[in-house]
Amino acid sequence: MTQSLEREALELATILDTMADGVFVIDTEFIVQRWNRAMERITGYTPPEAIGRNCAFLNANTMDEHFRSLPPLTCDLFKVDWVDKVETVIKHCNGEEIHVIAAGRVLRDDHSEPVGAVITLTDITSLRRLETEMNQLRREVTGRFEFDNIVGKSPQMREIFNLVELAAASPVTVLITGETGTGKEVVAKAIHYHSERKNGPLVRVNCSALSESLLESELFGHARGAFTGAIRDHVGRFERANGGTIFLDEVGDIPPLVQVKLLRVLQERELERVGESIPRKVDVRVIAATHRNLRELVRRGEFREDLFYRLKVFPVHLPPLRERKEDVDPLVKRFIAQFNADTGKNIQGLTPDALRMVLDYCWPGNVRELENAIEHAFVTCNSAYIGPLDLPIEMRRVELKRQLCDDPGQADPFALPGPYSELPARRKRGNTREELMAVLDVSGWNKAEAARRLGITRTSIWRRMKKLGVPLDRPAEGLREEMPGTPPAS
Repeated sequence: MTQSLEREALELATILDTMADGVFVIDTEFIVQRWNRAMERITGYTPPEAIGRNCAFLNANTMDEHFRSLPPLTCDLFKVDWVDKVETVIKHCNGEEIHVIAAGRVLRDDHSEPVGAVITLTDITSLRRLETEMNQLRREVTGRFEFDNIVGKSPQMREIFNLVELAAASPVTVLITGETGTGKEVVAKAIHYHSERKNGPLVRVNCSALSESLLESELFGHARGAFTGAIRDHVGRFERANGGTIFLDEVGDIPPLVQVKLLRVLQERELERVGESIPRKVDVRVIAATHRNLRELVRRGEFREDLFYRLKVFPVHLPPLRERKEDVDPLVKRFIAQFNADTGKNIQGLTPDALRMVLDYCWPGNVRELENAIEHAFVTCNSAYIGPLDLPIEMRRVELKRQLCDDPGQADPFALPGPYSELPARRKRGNTREELMAVLDVSGWNKAEAARRLGITRTSIWRRMKKLGVPLDRPAEGLREEMPGTPPAS
């Protein structure tokens, strides 16, 4: 009988050691009793190092929402009797995190009393690492780095993507700063819809659009009879956002009285409606945004310092578009695709001259102004490519002003920009006799075509030809060689 039991134990140990998955057995005190070779490979701990120790040394941290409120995995097991396909992170002996899929069952004696548990672990660390690398490669191959509707490939925007992912994984209050039009609301939406609250409401409040009394009522609600016209109870935006996120846009414009009440909500997670003294608990994640310098407002006494620090737990600053010009091209492609879908057109992109103008423009209105410019171009463009004349007139005025400043002798001061005027497209081209004749050659000596290539008017071409002594028609090769200042034909 004893030999039979020993043989069975040996067979069981052999079976466990030949399994690809990690298997270990614990008793009811969470002490490791068995440890197969796969567990040694996954964790780095040998059987002598693991057996006899409390399994807490694995630092198991369940990632399954069903068990998130319970103790670590092995403790969960004795509460629920069995677990299956729970993604878990454990610690390797060198401190590295190991992603595993865990399953386990409680072992019971003849009287159904628990005597221990068996747990299996499947290592998926390499799979998780491969997924991360594939996502990164996909972004690099497409040349576009996008997180929801946030588009960009500049180093600044890559950092924004990282910050958004970190903010989405945490319930902390976020303060988004940046100039008007940089996309603060888009970032707020990305954080909400990638957070644990994504199934809850996202409620937006423009704090600069309402007076103090209306803003207080909108944020916190009011009771019936609280003021003239309050004929019924009103539920505020914070209560509507319960279980979700409230986005406080232009939070720097909140008046002092409302700042006090907002601070209480952030500190106590409760509010009182206007006209009543009943505290109401709210479970709301706060994301705030502003284009103003809150630190400067604090210095001037216009914004509460304690509220400022409550809001900027996790700051995200969006750089202006002029500081990340490499993002202009992917944004243009994004907007063209968007407006093609909206209008049914099939515009392929921008002409080289229009693209250069878009890249040179400083975009004081940032991404919003760029989107409006492309939408404007969709109204005027009747070809496959958006040209300079399709872009808003203010961009053309800026371009002409720049050319007049850079090269006042060559710009045509009478070619004032209008809805259908031609624009200077290449500065300091065609300024010498040789350059002008070269442009005329490639244009077949068509003056209108040469003017288009140089980005000036046809009148300017005639004036320039006269000034530089260029004949009206293409000279014969023999005459060309005799013309003074003309290099011999090769």
